[in-house]
Amino acid sequence: MSDYQYDLFIIGAGSGGVRAARIAGSLDARVAIAEDRYLGGTCVNVGCVPKKLFVYASHFSEDFANASSFGWNPGKADFSWKKLIANKNTEISQLNGVYKRLLDSAGVETIIGRATISDEHTIEINDEKITTERILVATGGWPNIPEIEGKEHIISSNEAFFLEELPEKIIIVGGGYIAVEFAGIFNGLGVETTLVYRGPLFLRGFDRDLREKLAVEMENKGITLKFETNIRQIEKTTEGLVTTLDNGEQLITGQVMYATGRNPNTSNLGLEKVGVKLDSKQAIIVNENYQTNIPSIYAIGDVTNRVNLTPVALAEGMALARHLYNKQEIAVDYTNIPTCVFSQPNLGTVGLTEEEAREQYSDIDIYKSSFRPMKLSLSDIDEKVFMKLIVDKQTDRVIGAHMLGPDAGEIIQGIGIAIKAGATKKEFDSTIGIHPTTAEEFVTMREPVS
Repeated sequence: MSDYQYDLFIIGAGSGGVRAARIAGSLDARVAIAEDRYLGGTCVNVGCVPKKLFVYASHFSEDFANASSFGWNPGKADFSWKKLIANKNTEISQLNGVYKRLLDSAGVETIIGRATISDEHTIEINDEKITTERILVATGGWPNIPEIEGKEHIISSNEAFFLEELPEKIIIVGGGYIAVEFAGIFNGLGVETTLVYRGPLFLRGFDRDLREKLAVEMENKGITLKFETNIRQIEKTTEGLVTTLDNGEQLITGQVMYATGRNPNTSNLGLEKVGVKLDSKQAIIVNENYQTNIPSIYAIGDVTNRVNLTPVALAEGMALARHLYNKQEIAVDYTNIPTCVFSQPNLGTVGLTEEEAREQYSDIDIYKSSFRPMKLSLSDIDEKVFMKLIVDKQTDRVIGAHMLGPDAGEIIQGIGIAIKAGATKKEFDSTIGIHPTTAEEFVTMREPVS
């Protein structure tokens, strides 16, 4: 038994922190975890989970419209924003309870309060000093809103989950997945939606074909896209929020939401006091074992600003706990991570984009397919599915798979296993498809594009 009160003290009870706590606790470590907002972190409370619920809610308007082509007469739809918020809050509250029970069952002590680091083995929380052999920082990220005139009228995605009223019009600023997803959400709920982005095309880093085709589909659904544009100032008037763009154009809206990235949540933790090194974006710098320059202090997840995805934080938390308390080597593989943007339609991807593949391989084949999904075949909705495979000609390995269409995330998850396993195009071709499905197109694309 060491002289410290705990073997591991974790700051932040989000996905990564909770996973690390549970695994360490199950390996007989004495573990405490501190949280000053909500158990489950961003993902459970103001991220992945409520956002996906909102995506489901917003897509019903299109489902109702499509239903009539199959003989249904659903009548006039009546949507209640307040009911959606109330039901979402109930679900999140239940999940908070699940997280608490999981921690309790692993023997982890949960402390509600703001924890700061006093020295390399001491935590201060709720006017108490606690000693620990190791400290793990897993505090995630926080929305970044730039300094502009009228900033006080801006909301982030955090506040979007708790709006008292649904606005008639909204302007969303940003070009990442959060901006794109919320544009689809508000548009589907009947809000006149404008997406403003300073770059020439949103979702930088994703395959260009998918980005271009998603822009077309979003405009077809009634979302106004304004690229290479930014907001200069916002003024509140009796008519609403008057937003002045950098080209001089003025738009009147009921709400302005910024989704312009997230900063590592490293402020006021005492990191500078103990000398933990941060990078230029204030992310914690760690080595291959998630260890900072202070040997007793570790960090995982979005606070390190490397691969900012919930499943990655979970994998890092589990790997670190097993490394520290079961002497296992760190084994998180950051290659070929499947990703989905819950845009409407969904965008799913795994492996290399065409642009990346052309840089890394001397000779590649590209396979593409675009078609109307069967579910929409009887309706007037002209949405298209797009699928793409990228193959290294030398080895025949599939090195990238991309999809735009309904349930892209569900489909790409399975494709991700194949690519992770090193599947070849020949093996894709020899796999018998499930008919009739959208997914079968991934095993029926025979001829590469010129």
